[in-house]
Amino acid sequence: MSYLNITHKNSVAIITLDLPGEKVNKLNESMMDEFASFLDELESNNDLKGAVLISGKKDNFIAGADIDMFKERDTAEEIEQLSKDGHKILNRIADFPKPIAVAIHGSCMGGGLELSLACHYRVCSDSSKTVFALPEVKLGLLPGTGGTQRLPRTIGLQNSLTYMLQGKNIYTRQARKMGLMDEETHKDAIEKAAIKGVHKIAEGKFSRKDKRSLVEKLLEGNPIGRKIIFSQARKKTLAQTKGNYPAPPKIIDAVEYGYKHGMEKGLENETVLFGELGATQESRNLVDLFFGMNASKKVPNPDLVKTVKKMAVLGAGLMGSGIAEVSMDKGDYNVLLKDQTIDQAAQGEKEIWKSLNEKAKKRIISEFERDKMASKVTGVASYDGFKAVDLVIEAVFEDLGLKRTIVEEVESATEDHCIFASNTSSLPITEIAKEAKRSQNIIGMHYFSPVQKMPLLEIITTDQTADWVTQTAFQVGVNQGKNVIVVKDGPGFYTTRILAPYMNEALKLLEEGASIEFLDKIMKDWGFPVGPMALFDEVGIDVGAHVAETMSAMFAERGVDTSNRAQELLDAGYKGRKNKRGMYKYSSGKKKEVNTEIYEHFGGSSRSNPNKETAQLRMALTMINEATFCLEEGILKSPEDGDLGAILGLGFPPFLGGPFRYIDQTGAQKVLDTLNEFTKAHGPRFKPAQILVEYAKEGKRFY
Repeated sequence: MSYLNITHKNSVAIITLDLPGEKVNKLNESMMDEFASFLDELESNNDLKGAVLISGKKDNFIAGADIDMFKERDTAEEIEQLSKDGHKILNRIADFPKPIAVAIHGSCMGGGLELSLACHYRVCSDSSKTVFALPEVKLGLLPGTGGTQRLPRTIGLQNSLTYMLQGKNIYTRQARKMGLMDEETHKDAIEKAAIKGVHKIAEGKFSRKDKRSLVEKLLEGNPIGRKIIFSQARKKTLAQTKGNYPAPPKIIDAVEYGYKHGMEKGLENETVLFGELGATQESRNLVDLFFGMNASKKVPNPDLVKTVKKMAVLGAGLMGSGIAEVSMDKGDYNVLLKDQTIDQAAQGEKEIWKSLNEKAKKRIISEFERDKMASKVTGVASYDGFKAVDLVIEAVFEDLGLKRTIVEEVESATEDHCIFASNTSSLPITEIAKEAKRSQNIIGMHYFSPVQKMPLLEIITTDQTADWVTQTAFQVGVNQGKNVIVVKDGPGFYTTRILAPYMNEALKLLEEGASIEFLDKIMKDWGFPVGPMALFDEVGIDVGAHVAETMSAMFAERGVDTSNRAQELLDAGYKGRKNKRGMYKYSSGKKKEVNTEIYEHFGGSSRSNPNKETAQLRMALTMINEATFCLEEGILKSPEDGDLGAILGLGFPPFLGGPFRYIDQTGAQKVLDTLNEFTKAHGPRFKPAQILVEYAKEGKRFY
């Protein structure tokens, strides 16, 4: 089947991109071959003035290059050739004697945007579904089909570096303002506008204006100004990445080289750097993560999924209102948001409105879309109307008695088919369901805060949970825009369970004399986005104390010291950011500062930092080792789920690939030896899981 469907209108070829059997269009070799043949025909056809590219997919122009092409190639030379092949066709488009326009509605990512940049006229829809990005940096790559050269020349040096180094989305208003798009119109009018654009160019009636400000033109228009921009970009990038990611500095190198040596040489250099990056372990890990994330959005058994039309969320705090927001926004569900009083429920609605209004102000969504979405959430203070609810997600305080009471109330207020999901972070679902009438309908749906930004949903099943309940909850999570993993029930499930020993080890190091800022800095250097001390404050020391209590019995069975240091801090009045007293002090308008009073609970004010690498490994390996225990015990179904959960839920360094890829790449024997050394020096909390012992002995890998 053909990728390109070609028709003619007003002396213009309309090329409809529609990749057979896929929801989205991807740039692949067959598409490029077809397109090359079409260009031959267009060049020789005197009746055609030019062409318009448009998509036949719903809400998608091109999602980017087909990553499978990239995964099939191992060496830097093979990956470089892939970039060269892309350049060949895009350079031909850019230099083509007849105008080629794009009419874009929906997502236009990576290679899709690079293709658009090579075209002569660009029209986009004014829909909130239309969004642009060069996100290659998230795969450990740079834009490899001309992006590092064409984007700066289109929207300016500073703008382009910002978007390429962060892989950030560009929405339609900004795209038009910066000159990325030549025209913005209703989605039903983009084809017509693009045809007009072709005629305007053919008749010599179009010239693109430079949309940069005067200051940008002055700074970017001379070698000294550009040198300052590149220098600042390098400093900022190093501060953010700690040197762990090779792609950002190479992106800067590619852009700078193109400015110094011209477009042609800049493009040649881009292919070389693309090949070098593609062969790095960091890029391989990030590409594997990309595939894992895609797999986590596919329901394993879609035939078992039952329809959810209406949902209810119990608890209108930050977590509850966040769940309600992603449910109605991404999931398009009608949601009842219940709290103890109507005022509390209204406060939750207010938070959702605030978030939607912010998007409307930035023109990410229209005011009409904002109002329509906001109307999908109804604040309530009673169970009236719950008979029509298909799924209830409880997001109340972590108290087992309270949660059991709520199960009883919900079961009385809902029909037999209604699913009850608990958003607990550590309480076993089996315990919550103990006195339930419909225990087969009870499941855990563990969201991460802030719900609107954190991509992971951890679904927890008990021995009683029905398969259709699991699959339906999975589908809801996917609809909410989440990456979903399914784990077995147990104290702390997977993510909280592997986080607990990591945080505990941080407190042990604090007790041994390490400083708060040292511990945070070294783990950020190792690749975590937030250090363990700052994380204590963000999560809440009260939550940490509760988690430690919930999980202490399980760790005690393995001979691990389970003294609850977080409870001691809580008893002394420390809660973290929520009461502005924690590892740090939080004063309004001031930068947070280390709270040295904490040291009174950890051996006094005198601080002596240990060896950096040893301290990093002590914290990281407790998490990694606990992940292998979870796989051994069947809490995890696969290493893929373990890596995905650790990266997306806890911020485990993505460039390292997750706990299991880390073991494979470091070597199971080396990890085992380090854990055994730590066990001798510090006790049984470092005792390796048996599965790790076996893998080291047999030379096995998790992948």
